[in-house]
Amino acid sequence: MSDYKVNRRTWLGNISGALGAAALAPRFLGAQEYRISGSDIKLGVASYSFRKFDRTQVIRMLKELGTPYLNVKDFHLKLDSSPEEIEAAKKEFKAAGIVLVGCGNVSFQKPDEADIRSKFEYAKRVGFSLIVCAPTAQTLPMMEKYVKEYDIKIAVHNHGPEDKHFPTPQSVLDAVKNLDPRCGLCMDIGHTSRTGANIVDSIVQAGPRLLDMHVKDLSDPMVKESQVAVGEGKLPIPQVFAQLIKMKYKGCVNLEYEIHETDPMPGMKKSFDYMHKVLDDLKSGKAVSNS
Repeated sequence: MSDYKVNRRTWLGNISGALGAAALAPRFLGAQEYRISGSDIKLGVASYSFRKFDRTQVIRMLKELGTPYLNVKDFHLKLDSSPEEIEAAKKEFKAAGIVLVGCGNVSFQKPDEADIRSKFEYAKRVGFSLIVCAPTAQTLPMMEKYVKEYDIKIAVHNHGPEDKHFPTPQSVLDAVKNLDPRCGLCMDIGHTSRTGANIVDSIVQAGPRLLDMHVKDLSDPMVKESQVAVGEGKLPIPQVFAQLIKMKYKGCVNLEYEIHETDPMPGMKKSFDYMHKVLDDLKSGKAVSNS
């Protein structure tokens, strides 16, 4: 058991000074961005990983991980926030050097124009350029006009076998193929694996519709409960990054660490260390492998 779980308050207090210094280091703002062969891959975090922590703690933990890139779940900035609350949150993130790469996952389950507009208005006020979302077959076409009106991209998140609307990347691609190009896919590689779909092939099929990614790893590719730190499971992480580089992907790869919810940092650090190694190897021209 780590100190994160035993005494989180003490830990946050002890590291606050060190984190203030770390925030000034060049590594913080640049270390998680990899420009390789025309790609521009940013390693970030889906804030669902920090669902048991408040916004101030999330910022501190991001600094310790060394990434400024954050996809914000409404645990950390509620959808019904007042304009004043939104402005305060924006100032807090900006002061810490956090780059808000999107929000989500946001539910669009109601075929209600007012509900849909309110969520796009929220994204506009915060300054999100992307909404990772969970629509239905009915609400997704309704959302297209708001994509055009607000110039905000939507990335439909596939949620695996349990998702009756969009279980696989291909189901999302089929639904958005005739919509505005700003309507695309947030591919969750763990949920993709559990449907039996080939992860790398799914990335190829997505092409320019791949607007965002959630990365995790599984010790059993078909079992949701088998999640482990990235690099400790059986998902083809090096091949995933190799394909992203090949297709010149320019989006985020956000770690969504769903286990150890009160003690996530050890596993998240391992995940970032492994992804760094993979990308460093690819940048230097080394052959990919899962070892």
